Amino acid sequence: MPRSDRVAGIVTTAELTAAGFSGTRIRTLTRRGDLYQVGRGVYANGPRARETLEFADGLQLLQLAAAVAVTGPGAVVSHESAAYLHSIDLLSKQDAATLTCPRHRGSNARLGIRLHGMALPAEHITTRARLPVTIPARTVVDLARTLSFRAAVVTADSALHRKLVTKPELTAVLATCPRWRGARQAADVIDFADGRAESPLESLARVAFRDCGLPPPELQAWLGGTTEPVGRTDFYWKQYRTIAEVDGALKYADPDRARAQLRRDALLRDDGFEVVHFTWQQITQTPEHVAASIRNAFRRGARNAATGAGRAG
Repeated sequence: MPRSDRVAGIVTTAELTAAGFSGTRIRTLTRRGDLYQVGRGVYANGPRARETLEFADGLQLLQLAAAVAVTGPGAVVSHESAAYLHSIDLLSKQDAATLTCPRHRGSNARLGIRLHGMALPAEHITTRARLPVTIPARTVVDLARTLSFRAAVVTADSALHRKLVTKPELTAVLATCPRWRGARQAADVIDFADGRAESPLESLARVAFRDCGLPPPELQAWLGGTTEPVGRTDFYWKQYRTIAEVDGALKYADPDRARAQLRRDALLRDDGFEVVHFTWQQITQTPEHVAASIRNAFRRGARNAATGAGRAG
């Protein structure tokens, strides 16, 4: 086998041929398990590939490494694939490997690769899992330019929440290329992004609130109680004494947790707060209905505040 420093010893067919391996020999080694075919024209060391495949994302990592190998010098993992390597949330899964390379543009569907043609400054490149990858700030800016606004906010919020980037770092990357396509949207995403959002659902809700004309809420506010807060809320509008809570798929999977949530809601309402709950399906499919429920709560909360109902908070 030719020596390779890539993930799982990945080599291309061209490299095997240059090292003296015939097509018949390659097929024999593959049948024996000495080689593992990752994709068309690219192989990994069999034992090392099987070790990698024992990890949850092992296949995805092998496929990314294979994409870099077949694309050739200068290929850098970027966009959605870079977000995966940095553990940054995406709104939807991307099946194709996304790379940036100065000599390529378009895609290679046969190999499951999507290519962006652009030269990358050295300071925008780092290494993850032994692969060249755009730094988190460049990754977020690239996605903020190319995804929908709400999908880009999910990504930017996630990177900020995980403290992988700061807003000044994002602004600095964007400033290096103000004429990029999508730069204006990227600037809007950076301005709107908030690292206090703790999940894609909370990020989507913030965008829906904006699109429906609701005022910006306070995030992760501790509210209620006389000596100590009753709990931390997802969204809070102080003027209207209104709280909004997102109900993720796992929130009520545990009956004890569900009962604790009901007790907390009762305590908050006793303190004069309005509490509105909504789900992923509701905020993504009928956001205007969620907004209407919140506006109704605003009216009730404002009346309570005017009459002095509940304790101050």
